Amino acid sequence: MPLYEYRCATCRRRFTILVRSFQPPETPPCEHCQSTVTRRLVSRVALLRSEESRLESLADPSNLAGVDENDPASLGRWMRRMGGEMGEDMGPEFSEMVDRLEAGESPEDIEASMPDLGGGEGGPDLGDGY
Repeated sequence: MPLYEYRCATCRRRFTILVRSFQPPETPPCEHCQSTVTRRLVSRVALLRSEESRLESLADPSNLAGVDENDPASLGRWMRRMGGEMGEDMGPEFSEMVDRLEAGESPEDIEASMPDLGGGEGGPDLGDGY
């Protein structure tokens, strides 16, 4: 049973309809404002990848193209892209760290203000290159 996405021209909101056949309805009413002035959208497609495929992608040296190790924003963009490749939520600490890097804050300053970032006492030191 396919899902079809629509956008309402009246309230500009997006909504999804589960259709029990392969023929989408002509003009379904908006579930928010009941307007019939709706337009079908092209839905995003999800590609399922194996863990092995994701890890191979992460190991590709071309992923480092354009990364300037002396530019915190460049490192932040790279980390955000790699976090997305992992296919799972990396947690709020990761998001905060990446946001701060993208804002131009140095890794050393971030590490100093987030002492538990490396997993607490005995965790890895993020400033030593490992």
